[in-house]
Amino acid sequence: MQDRWDLSFMYEGFDDPKMAADLESVPGLIESAKAALDAGLPPKEKLEGLYDAMNNLERTLERLGQYAWMTLAVDALNPQAAQIAGKVEVLGNDANLILSALKRYIGSLENLDEVIASSEKLSEVAFALREMADEARHTIPAEIEPWILQMSLSGGSAFSQLRDKLDSTHLVTFRGEDIPLSAARAKAYDPDPDVRREAYEAEIASYAKMELPMSYCLNSIKQEAITLAKARGYDSVLDMTLSGSRMDRETLDALWTAVREYLPHFRRYLRTKARLLGHENGLPFYDLFAPVGQSSTYTIEEAHDKLLREMGKFTPDMADFMDNAFKQRWIDIYPREGKTGGAFCSSIAEYERSMVMTNFQGSFSDVSTLAHELGHAWHNRCMTGLPSILRNYPMPLAETASIFNETMLSHQCLASCKPEEELYLLENGLMEATQTVVDIYSRFLFEQEVVDTRPDHAMTVDELKDAMLRAQDASYGDGLQADCRHPYMWACKSHYYSSGLNFYNFPYAFGLLFGKGVFAQWLEKGADFVPVYNKLLRSCGSDTVANVAASVGIDVRSADFWRSSLEVIRKDIDRFCELCEK
Repeated sequence: MQDRWDLSFMYEGFDDPKMAADLESVPGLIESAKAALDAGLPPKEKLEGLYDAMNNLERTLERLGQYAWMTLAVDALNPQAAQIAGKVEVLGNDANLILSALKRYIGSLENLDEVIASSEKLSEVAFALREMADEARHTIPAEIEPWILQMSLSGGSAFSQLRDKLDSTHLVTFRGEDIPLSAARAKAYDPDPDVRREAYEAEIASYAKMELPMSYCLNSIKQEAITLAKARGYDSVLDMTLSGSRMDRETLDALWTAVREYLPHFRRYLRTKARLLGHENGLPFYDLFAPVGQSSTYTIEEAHDKLLREMGKFTPDMADFMDNAFKQRWIDIYPREGKTGGAFCSSIAEYERSMVMTNFQGSFSDVSTLAHELGHAWHNRCMTGLPSILRNYPMPLAETASIFNETMLSHQCLASCKPEEELYLLENGLMEATQTVVDIYSRFLFEQEVVDTRPDHAMTVDELKDAMLRAQDASYGDGLQADCRHPYMWACKSHYYSSGLNFYNFPYAFGLLFGKGVFAQWLEKGADFVPVYNKLLRSCGSDTVANVAASVGIDVRSADFWRSSLEVIRKDIDRFCELCEK
């Protein structure tokens, strides 16, 4: 099985004449969009012309950008990819200026609803047009926006790129050998307790080599976010993020209210796991991912077969889709030097493909990660044929299909496992849920403190480490060993460093619990729910979070819904503790 993805459907390489032609065409596409914006036409004809011009421009920029950025994800020091990515960023700024001008124009139309109703093309994207009219109130003044966007290239965007290079080229000295940071962190899943502990100690020690530049990256990116929030008329960075997420404070408050109520149950799970592993005062950080119970390791071929077998029980279409992803080389599988850590799925709508990057090393968690990322790919597949502007679903809903897939895989495996495997599968699910609820809550608390502190001064490395430890204490409590936590979680998590994307944490907690709520409906309704589920995924870019959820009978503004999802996890904790006592 091929273990590296194939991007040749976009370009054969950086010397492909098609790439040169695309780059050469972008200025003309930008001019066409400007001309459509300046055209003295009635609103209906003007908006239709802008719609076509912006689609052509965005499709070309996506093709160029995705090829460069996905190359850099697996080959961080590739000079040609870095050069193209830089050019696309500059061209993207020009496109963003046109988009802002488009929003201002739409916001100025007093008869927008009439214009939309008069056009079949515009009616299809009515939600997006009305959203743009609302966003017009938060665009940066036209006379200064070009300079702010230009400065971001040497500000937040540059620091984000620096962070990625620091991470992907950072080496950890483990047992006399220099290994990538992603490989060192993956040893947290090793069955040997000495390997887990020594890898953790080596990882922590290694951050001294990059803690200072990482702190500058984080401080600079968050200061830019604060500045942009003010420039766009938002009260805070969080308000700006919620607006971009199509989510309100009422929903976020309901989510965190329920999470805080259930933290004691997660801590009970952690203390039980700690005792099982021979620890008395909570779980040391290096054993958070320690395997418990009898588990199997998987080759990538075995992982492929397991995914098709178990996910095919939801619908055969899912198994066929996953099989095609492997056969068409949509997946870059193994860790290697120069490849960034973690995993992601990136959609290229023009080609109806979703490219998946993982760092597979054979654990069940790695199989679950494949299911997760291919869930994102399934979500993209459900949006086939939609206008690109309706395929941009907000971050909270972005995790729906991925969490659904994880939950489905765990459910199917538990239903067919041997008794001695139950403990392992339960614990694996709880381990992931703890990360997505408890650790994510700590990340939210940490980022909130950074954003609150940054206007006063740039936080030092020691301040960042202290803030992280206090956030972990507030979320993990006595579930974690007090003197063995992770003060550098801010340095190894990429989600803090995305320029223009802040508080990329609560969407994961939302996604986990929302996905479990949707999964509960499948358990109740069975095969009849499959088309409802696919329709839900298709609608994620066409309405607010609350309205999309309401379409399947879920009230996300009610803490009771989040409690009901957390109750599912609580029952698994009860069963895990019961098995451990036996």
